[in-house]
Amino acid sequence: MAAEGKGVLLKADPIANTFRDEIKSALSSSPRPPKLVGILATNSAPSKFYSEFTKKQCDALGVEFVLRRVGAAADESLAPGEGVEEAIIEANEDDSVDGIMVYYPIFGVQQDHYLQQIVSPFKDVEGLHFKFHYNLYHNIRFLNPKTLASSLPATSDAPAAVNDEPPAGYVKSILPCTPLAIVKCLEYMCVYNKILPYGDRAYGKTVTVINRSEVVGRPLAALLANDGARVFSVDIDSIQEYTKRPRQSAEERKYHPRHVVHPTTLSLQECLALSDVVVSAVPSAEYKVKTAWLKDGCVCLNVAADKNFEADVREKASVYMPTIGKVTIMMLLRNL
Repeated sequence: MAAEGKGVLLKADPIANTFRDEIKSALSSSPRPPKLVGILATNSAPSKFYSEFTKKQCDALGVEFVLRRVGAAADESLAPGEGVEEAIIEANEDDSVDGIMVYYPIFGVQQDHYLQQIVSPFKDVEGLHFKFHYNLYHNIRFLNPKTLASSLPATSDAPAAVNDEPPAGYVKSILPCTPLAIVKCLEYMCVYNKILPYGDRAYGKTVTVINRSEVVGRPLAALLANDGARVFSVDIDSIQEYTKRPRQSAEERKYHPRHVVHPTTLSLQECLALSDVVVSAVPSAEYKVKTAWLKDGCVCLNVAADKNFEADVREKASVYMPTIGKVTIMMLLRNL
């Protein structure tokens, strides 16, 4: 509970528990426990922790989890990442494997992106395959499973989303786990307005996302903008604005079917002063979002392994979530 004059410190447990119950219900009707293979290729402490956490959650739910150690994770004399491509291919070809996750980073952005495309889209529980990213950025929410076998991205004949349920013959397009977990946290906190039409329930909210990686920041900015929010995407050397509402006259109320990106001249301080929600995912213990720059009553979510907010963040924030890891792993397990 919040102390007098302070915002609420919200833990991930009550949100994760909602999805844990959903997963348990789905598993109870499954003919066999699904099998998830995790591939650990480095000695990175966060990756090792995440692999152990994944196993713990899988064991608790009755999901079969197999951790495959390769490279430096298997033998310190080996290089980080050595054998990881072969391990992915082997898991792709194993019919007993339902899902694959790889603990990144391994080599760096470009080579890791290559590895993400090797994982079969039929077994990608992290939503990192280009087909799923294409759908996310183009606001295509459902797909025909048959199209996953094609090397081409989805076409414009995908059905429009009028609610959260896919039409007959379609399934939900998988979304990256961490951005989806953040959206689910915001829904729990009622940042999303359920009175508004599906696909526009973040309308009226301004959000700053600090980080523009292809794993967290950029897809999150796109997700929120596609749901109607005005989003400032902050990276080391630039700030961009994501929105699906065009820059036209006040009389023009129509909006784009998906978000568009504009440069902005606003500073980070100016973005934060406008923002109802602030999400920070900077992989640095030194980086801190200044509490003095926050809008009174905003919602703050820390997604980094280190705390990106100052200790007094709840003096300004109405709700502060210091970690969302438990929700993220639930999103991953839902994709099995």
